[in-house]
Amino acid sequence: MKKYMLSAFAVIFCLSQVTAQKTSIPLIGSKAPSFTANSTNGKITFPGDYGNSWKIMFSHPKDFTPVCSSEILELAYAQKSFEDMGVKLLVLSTDLLEQHNSWKAALEEIPYKDRDPVSINFPLVADNELKVSTLYGMIHSQASVSQNIRGVYIISPDNIVRAIMFYPNEVGRNIEELKRTVTALQTNYADKSVVTPANWQMGDDVLAPVLTQS
Repeated sequence: MKKYMLSAFAVIFCLSQVTAQKTSIPLIGSKAPSFTANSTNGKITFPGDYGNSWKIMFSHPKDFTPVCSSEILELAYAQKSFEDMGVKLLVLSTDLLEQHNSWKAALEEIPYKDRDPVSINFPLVADNELKVSTLYGMIHSQASVSQNIRGVYIISPDNIVRAIMFYPNEVGRNIEELKRTVTALQTNYADKSVVTPANWQMGDDVLAPVLTQS
């Protein structure tokens, strides 16, 4: 009983401290905030440990929820294609590391959508004290914490934030759209003289970023 009351007090104190802080989302074009945390792959420092790869940080408010579980599985099935694109993945959730390990083990046994079970090779970071969520501006004071922390951050090889997306709990994220966005960003990264139009896909025509007179 005493242990439960202490844990409940710690959570309440943690949440009160977070809501008391003014949090801001990193601006596109700014350096990605650095942090060190425990994960299912051991202790990591992000983005430093990821070198000059493209990076995606994908966050969740809680383990074992249906939408979040489906997203983790789709990421796992796509992890080879992300690797081929030069992209490294990191998933963050606010539960304890022990819970992450249980969640990962359970997901790796599921033949999701009639596919063979898949290993989850990317790390699941434990953010139970909400430090990373606060650092990346994922907690919005107008809603409960459980309705926040559904962000995606795409970070370039030089550790610059290039895209940010937020989703509600009720809507699963589209992994193919993440790939499309990364590919478009990589196209511009390789050649600053081009940008991509609406609905652009790899191989489509690109645009000049400014109007020119003939």
